[in-house]
Amino acid sequence: MPQEYIATGRRKEAVARIRMSAGTGKIVVNGRPFEEYFKTTALQNTVLQPLETAKVVNQFDLAVNATGGGINGQAGAVRLAVARALTETNAELRGPLKAEGFLTRDPRMKERKKPGQPGARKRFQFSKR
Repeated sequence: MPQEYIATGRRKEAVARIRMSAGTGKIVVNGRPFEEYFKTTALQNTVLQPLETAKVVNQFDLAVNATGGGINGQAGAVRLAVARALTETNAELRGPLKAEGFLTRDPRMKERKKPGQPGARKRFQFSKR
């Protein structure tokens, strides 16, 4: 059985679990082809960034399970998971990936709605009379 690397990535409310194995560069997200799931090139590039930085674009097959959040959060979560899996394959890749910021979990979360207001920051309309 070929060597398989498992990693998890998170962003906002999204969680991505990936299984990375040596292959031809085939990426499957939730049972669908990568290009079909992440329709825009911007999202596709986000996912591929760690592979391009490590110069291993068509050397690994990825099986991705992405849940929660929206499509942007899921793309960010997959990017983190791919970067973490690449460091498992080769510890020397840690430096370049860290320099590009791919190993940092994005801590930004949705701000909670406050009581007495319609949203997190928005106030109800002020009326003088």
